[in-house]
Order: sequence, then C-alpha cells, then structure tokens
Amino acid sequence: MDSSCIQNLISSLFIKGAMEVRAHVFFIGRVQGVFFRANAKKRADELGVYGWIRNLQNGTVEAVFEGERANIEALIEWCRKNQPHATVDDVKTEWKKCEKGFNGFKVRY
Repeated sequence: MDSSCIQNLISSLFIKGAMEVRAHVFFIGRVQGVFFRANAKKRADELGVYGWIRNLQNGTVEAVFEGERANIEALIEWCRKNQPHATVDDVKTEWKKCEKGFNGFKVRY
C-alpha cells in the first residue's frame, strides 16, 4: 500500500469520525402518553442512533442522541412529523461533540 492510499484511508476515517455528534433534544407538545418514547426507540435502532429518551414532569420529552449527524437529523425530523399519535409543537436541539457514551438506545423511566 503506497503512501497516497494510506493518506486517503486516514482522511476518510477522520471525516467519518467528524460526522459523529451528540444532540440534546427536547420535544414539546402532545408527546406523553402516546408511545412517543417507544416509537422513537424503534426508529433510533433502525437508524443506528445511540442514547436515551425520557418523559419530564413538565410534559415534554427529553432525549440525548449520538451517532452520525445525518441519522440524528433524520430521527429528530421523524419524531417531529411522523410520530403516529403525537403532536410536536416545537423541538429544542443543542448540538455537542460526540462522547461515545452509549451502547444502544434506551427508554428511561
């Protein structure tokens, strides 16, 4: 393997790693008591997104997602528009550096 091949391999690995992020998300609206967390977990598993999701006492749903940014954006958009029984009025998202702190996706109680 020549040096240009090695450099291309290193570059592609760096770019892939740079695309992994963490999103701290709050879903606001009719999002509790409508299987929002269970549906989000199923979709997260399909997209290869790790993290957790939980209900908060104020009626919102909080989530932390880690993985490829495009997959997280797809998950947030799916939760916003395609949750079967929920009505999402607003989504607050804070993007952070990926910490690789999760093994899979969990629903917290």
